[in-house]
Amino acid sequence: MPIHSVVALILFSVCIIRAEGSYLNNKRYVYGRRGPSVSHNYRDALTKSILFFEGQRSGKLPPDQRMRWRGDSGLSDGSTERVDLTGGYYDAGDNVKFGLPMAFTTTMLSWSVLEFGGRMGDDLQHARNAIRWAADYLLKATAHPGTIYVQVGDPNMDHKCWERPEDMDTPRSVYKIDAQNPGSDVASETAAALAAASMVFRSTDRSYSQLLLQTAMRVFDFADKYRGAYSDSLQSDVCPFYCSYSGYHDELLWGAAWLQRASTNASYLNYIQANGHTLGAEDNVNIFSWDDKHAGTRVLLAKAFMLRNVHSLEEYKGHADNFICSLLPGAPTSQAQYTPGGLLYTMSQSNLQYVTSTSFLLFTYAKYLSVSKEVVRCGNVAATPARIRTIAKRQ
Repeated sequence: MPIHSVVALILFSVCIIRAEGSYLNNKRYVYGRRGPSVSHNYRDALTKSILFFEGQRSGKLPPDQRMRWRGDSGLSDGSTERVDLTGGYYDAGDNVKFGLPMAFTTTMLSWSVLEFGGRMGDDLQHARNAIRWAADYLLKATAHPGTIYVQVGDPNMDHKCWERPEDMDTPRSVYKIDAQNPGSDVASETAAALAAASMVFRSTDRSYSQLLLQTAMRVFDFADKYRGAYSDSLQSDVCPFYCSYSGYHDELLWGAAWLQRASTNASYLNYIQANGHTLGAEDNVNIFSWDDKHAGTRVLLAKAFMLRNVHSLEEYKGHADNFICSLLPGAPTSQAQYTPGGLLYTMSQSNLQYVTSTSFLLFTYAKYLSVSKEVVRCGNVAATPARIRTIAKRQ
């Protein structure tokens, strides 16, 4: 299972726990058309989902590694380029470290901790450890100005050989972007990941938090200055595995949004105001994934208007409302398809990753609406926070 799919399960699980409070501590429920029925324990799902990341670790494993059957691996990663690229996460059952989905995973893990960490209980520290393991790797990948290392491992060779990372003998090829071979999408997502992670550690490790934020700023400047899609630069080395199908505009706006939230630097708000329309702020997209960040950006920036009184971002509240209305059954502008059982149907392949990431946005936006005491008006249909949560719970 890809790591970005597992983070989606974490987001969904913690949102359910947050919504139901202690109700799920001792009971097992799922929400269907006819109400609750026996199903999984979401707190247990949260624990196991975070534990999954320890099984995906690459590099020298720490003493507190809980999956004791996993050993050190990839200890020479980066050596062909004379850089240290040890650490990070393998993707799915592969032994490849793909930079774009790994960075998105880091961003979303951080967002889940920022919004719902108080409900994670004993898993909060494990979630922080998972974020730090990824962030440490991203710092290594961005340590050389003018270059970002975005992938380790030849995916075409790796996919022909099914083996444990401890035993792998496939090429540990290193792939990078630079001024001549740009990758604004993966660079901006990396900046978003580092910025979001900086907020996670702000109260527990101030110096580390500052390092993450400073690096995020530098990486975003690089992404914006040298524009282009990384799949155009690296082609078959990243496609069809993690092509940038949506382009890089959504990541530039997403990266700026996270830097606007993480820093006090007014330049990022100015950037959003000056470039938002060009970068697709008004695009009618109701998909949220490792590839397309538009919907997440709208929810993130709407919070700044709703809860922090950043009035210049009011239009993003409207865009976020439109996103909610596009998913609301019976709303005049609804675009979503649901199965007879109520499951959101977005794609014919890997549909659940879209379901869980969308559910996270629904829960998160419902939280913002509750705090600001607002509802979303979809024509003659009102989307209250409770109704939005109900849609998410049914998933």
